[in-house]
Amino acid sequence: MTSPDPRTGEPEQPAGNRTVVAVIPARGGSKGVPGKNVATVGGVPLVARAVRACTGTPRVTATVVSTDEPAIAEAARSAGAEVVLRPAAIAGDTATSEAAVLHALDAYESSSGATADVVLLVQCTSPFISVEDIDGVVAAITEGGADTAHTVASFHGFVWREDTGPTGAFGVNHDKSGRPRRQDRPQDLLETGAAYGMRVPGFRAARHRFFGRTALVHTDPARVLEIDEPADLARARALAPLLDPHPATPSREDVDAVVLDFDGTQTDDRVAIDADGNESVTVHRGDGLGIAALRKAGVPVLILSTETNPVVAARARKLQVPVLHGIDRKDIALKQWCEEQGIAPERVLYAGNDVNDLPCFGLVGWPVAVAGAHDVVRAAARAVTTADGGFGAIREIAAWLLGPTLSR
Repeated sequence: MTSPDPRTGEPEQPAGNRTVVAVIPARGGSKGVPGKNVATVGGVPLVARAVRACTGTPRVTATVVSTDEPAIAEAARSAGAEVVLRPAAIAGDTATSEAAVLHALDAYESSSGATADVVLLVQCTSPFISVEDIDGVVAAITEGGADTAHTVASFHGFVWREDTGPTGAFGVNHDKSGRPRRQDRPQDLLETGAAYGMRVPGFRAARHRFFGRTALVHTDPARVLEIDEPADLARARALAPLLDPHPATPSREDVDAVVLDFDGTQTDDRVAIDADGNESVTVHRGDGLGIAALRKAGVPVLILSTETNPVVAARARKLQVPVLHGIDRKDIALKQWCEEQGIAPERVLYAGNDVNDLPCFGLVGWPVAVAGAHDVVRAAARAVTTADGGFGAIREIAAWLLGPTLSR
């Protein structure tokens, strides 16, 4: 026999029998970062990253995305979520997340015939939310007896507040006249903004996310990031290869230009020499197709090589792309080319295979090693192709940016 829930007087259900609905509010009208909720981090739209975290745990019965934007709805469905179209009355700048959650909750219960026990509010602007975060929030309510729960991270900083009074700025969580050691101060916790959980009856009554007994679910501070400004999105994209469970590959939104080494990257690094000393190399037709697709899509492509062999220039003419060859300092040449083109180096993908490419790796935002690259080059790369140089590696990179059909 189950004991009654002290809040409702109804029999308490076993944790495994609870109906838990995760709601992800994702409207289309972001001002700080236009199109934010379908912006990609690690090649995955933000809304899809949130959906994956929710659908990755059996504790969540259903994952619902509330949106007013068709592109967001499409990305959400593709990731495995149900979609509730949000009316304009609760889709404006002043609309609360709670209003969206209540509307989505009503829609889910009406369509499914089920009564939700716990509802989650999950923010897709927190790109590194994890399955463990979702599990922890649900468990705090279904197993820990809390009414509400949300994710927090340890915070050890000294908080200041500006003041125009005679003493100037003052410490919020410390006395500036005698700052204690970190271990002597109470532990401060930062609300991450990623995930919130509420018992549904209490949430419907209070109409806000903090009521009754609140539990705090600790998460890794390194994963705490909220995307509100373009700089936040850039930071998330830079962190994704380090924090995502699988190596990330760039999308078209991440890259403004592609720069390619030649020997060992567009070839298999072997050279045939005839009796007269003439050199020849073997290239991959698929690479030519990929480069042509990049050009058609408006992506600037440059070949950068230390070699003076005329075969490099001949290949560049065939591909109709500019070439800088016979270069001693490839990084200096690359930096100058970026300045001439008005392209930020952090928005450049550079593909290489050997140690003379490492200076360029340190300059660009997307250093890419081909599969057969030297070990130190692979270790320094942000992404690595599955194909070897000369065997379709450039075609693979083009598919990262344009999709497998190269038709974007």
